[in-house]
Order: sequence, then C-alpha cells, then structure tokens
Amino acid sequence: MEKKNIKVLIVDDDKFLLGMYSLKFANNGYDVDTTVGSVLALDKLRAGAKPDIILLDIIMPNMTGLELLKAVRADAKFAHLPFLMVTAEAEKENIIEAVKAGVSNYIVKPFTGQALKDKLDKIDLTIKKQNAAK
Repeated sequence: MEKKNIKVLIVDDDKFLLGMYSLKFANNGYDVDTTVGSVLALDKLRAGAKPDIILLDIIMPNMTGLELLKAVRADAKFAHLPFLMVTAEAEKENIIEAVKAGVSNYIVKPFTGQALKDKLDKIDLTIKKQNAAK
C-alpha cells in the first residue's frame, strides 16, 4: 500500500460509519482523523487541524454537514479545502445546495467499494493539483 500523505478529516454522527470509513481510507494510504459531528469538526479546525480534505454527512444533530460546509467556506483559512459529501440524501435539492455551497464531490449511501475508490482517486488528483499550485 502506497502512503499518500494526505490528511482526511471524516465527520459523521454515526460512530460505526466513522470506523468503517476510517478503516477504508487508512487501508488506502490516507492519514485519517475522525470527529463525531459538525460542531466538533468546526472546533477542531479552529483549533488548528489542517486536513487536506473533509469527508462529511449532511444529516447530523446541532449543525448539519451543509452548515459546516458553508461555515468553513466562509473562513478564508479553509476556503480552499476540498469536501466529499457522503450522505443518504439523494434529493436533487440537497445536491444542488451542496454544489452551490462549494462541495467538491458528492456520493450517495449506500455505495459500492468501487464507487468510493473512484472518489478517492479524484481526491488524490484534487490534492495533487492543489499542492502543485502552492
């Protein structure tokens, strides 16, 4: 397995899914950090966390994933971060709202291992382009 040196922050309120995603990303060479819920993720970012990408769900208590996305996009320090929305919300309105808010990619649960791998490959390309531009 190739070490990618890409830091992924995974945000979800479901601890089982956090563990599953964490394992999948770690097995693909990513440096993984997890946070239960959007509020804690925002706190983590404001405290100095520097992920290369954020993976998040939409439906979470206290602050939705879309609210987190908008809050992060509003902060110039984090405006460049790519986001992968991983959610059961397949309604067109949610996808449009996420795109307008600046999501980089969107995947609907449940999904296959191949679908996630395809998204991971796109993440790699996004991060490589981002790092080349620095």
